[in-house]
Amino acid sequence: MPDFGECCSDFYINQKLALKMDLPEGREAVLDLFDRLRRSIPELDRLRRYDGEFALESPERDRRYRWAAMRRTSIRSGDVNPDRLEDAYDLHRLILEVAPYYLSISPLDIDYLELVFGFDLEAETNRDEVVFDALFADGPLASLVDSGTDRFLDCQPIVGIALNDACDLQAFFEVRSRGSAGEASTGEFAPEPISVYLTIRRHGPIASLKEIPTIFAALCGHAERLAENRVIPNLVLPIRHAILSRP
Repeated sequence: MPDFGECCSDFYINQKLALKMDLPEGREAVLDLFDRLRRSIPELDRLRRYDGEFALESPERDRRYRWAAMRRTSIRSGDVNPDRLEDAYDLHRLILEVAPYYLSISPLDIDYLELVFGFDLEAETNRDEVVFDALFADGPLASLVDSGTDRFLDCQPIVGIALNDACDLQAFFEVRSRGSAGEASTGEFAPEPISVYLTIRRHGPIASLKEIPTIFAALCGHAERLAENRVIPNLVLPIRHAILSRP
């Protein structure tokens, strides 16, 4: 298994189960689910409330932490800098196993299930310019920009493809720069990362909750294959090289 974390500052695996109907918002539903997660993963011991979200989080140790969260129509989870892919998968599988029963989720209610591989690359420079130099400078799009006078404000490509004939299994390749006009005007850039996202999404509905483990396994397989064969060599490494080559 490749070590995806070696080529970036932070590597994380997130999951989202998106629903069509609102989840229960009462204390009992939230606490019962989170208590069940904590019993299986004791490090998830911090309950937090954000705007429109309840989250259960672990403390951060050596840039590693895990989390699970409930919004009105979704359940999300993530593992940042996992030691192994399976460590992240175990968290996501647990949520897919127990959440439908604690929250009364029906197969008809499932909008989509997605798995995200995220790669963050720290860059204290014009991040949009870095992305452009890494991905577009040697192609026809380079003629859109006069590198001597133009200031880059936005360069965040996204490409989506279907992974099956029905087009309900999809992959998205996205680069997010987090640039701003204020940074470009002053030349002072915050130490924000350039993020590369690989999202594998399977749309519902599904016939039975028993299908979820198989669907999740398929998402993992596609994500690993596309990350190793496409995302790292064609997005992550060129951007990393462009960052390191700047003065």
